[in-house]
Amino acid sequence: MAEATSSALAPRRAGLFLLLGLMTVALCACSREGGGGGDAGGATVVLYSSADDFVLREMVEAFESETGVRVRLLGDTEATKTTGLVQRLLSEKDSPRADVWWSSEPFGTIRLAREGLFEPATGVETGVQGGWPVVAKDGTWLGFASRARVIAYHTGRVGEDDAPRTLRELTDAKWRGRVGIARPEFGTTRGHFGALVEACGVEAFEAWLAAMKANGVRLYSGNASAVRGIADGEIDVCLTDTDDVWVAQRNGWPVGLVYEAPDEPGATVEGLPSFGPLLMPNTVALVRGGPGSPAARTTLVEFLLSERGERILAESDSGNIPLRPGLAAAYPRFEVPSPWVVDYEAVADADEATMDACRRVLGGG
Repeated sequence: MAEATSSALAPRRAGLFLLLGLMTVALCACSREGGGGGDAGGATVVLYSSADDFVLREMVEAFESETGVRVRLLGDTEATKTTGLVQRLLSEKDSPRADVWWSSEPFGTIRLAREGLFEPATGVETGVQGGWPVVAKDGTWLGFASRARVIAYHTGRVGEDDAPRTLRELTDAKWRGRVGIARPEFGTTRGHFGALVEACGVEAFEAWLAAMKANGVRLYSGNASAVRGIADGEIDVCLTDTDDVWVAQRNGWPVGLVYEAPDEPGATVEGLPSFGPLLMPNTVALVRGGPGSPAARTTLVEFLLSERGERILAESDSGNIPLRPGLAAAYPRFEVPSPWVVDYEAVADADEATMDACRRVLGGG
């Protein structure tokens, strides 16, 4: 009897499943088209981001809670920060899967913008009167909360007064075998080195890098790994970003930082000039042709750029520096003395020459 009942219900079940399937397709189509804007609540947006996982999770949870928009998230590994996702976006150019790109630095974003991956962020409200302070020349990306490049040191083996204050000091014999850097193929080290090439030329940069190699510089897979090298006693000093130092200190590691001291105007120096601490803003952009609704995509971008978004980044373990002056004043610990102001587009132009120099000196592909 049970078998007969099951057989009789089978056609009706099949019809029900077909109907549910058609309804699902229709709902997905409506979500993808987005109705040309309107309320983003209940929609889904796909975010590709190279920000640290703990920051991503906190930001996404706050965004979903406050807007009702769901986020599908794709991150990257520490060793290939930004670079891996840049390659993925390029491979998906003709059939984009991402809606929004959030990078923890500007240079991968600039490359993607030049490849036509982004659409102008027209209609995006930053919440700042007079426009956002860091914007692409073609309007395809916007910069927000930043980190600074710093010199980190082992607080138990290097006194604060003895810590090196310029990059050229790292080539002194007293630091032989005691200095580490992240491999320059990836992340903010690549951008930092590009800024040096753009400012002082390939010859001066390459001479400094060769002196670093001769002085026994150690290469690490990323900035966080270099800081861990200090904590483990492998090295005493490294180049890194502020957020990696703040995380190390939260972990109770013996790691401090100093900001690079710029040379006095007109001063004659031997070796690599010093320009001060370089700032690395986060960047956000709308992926051209992304599958989400326009309203949901714009809502996520605006949340990242909002005061709420910058506050989340400032209060997270990463301790990002807000670009809003009023908000930055609420976090005096993160104030950066004499920051090095650069043209990020010009630095990106120096990337190829920078990587050629790094390969000549350090080897690698």
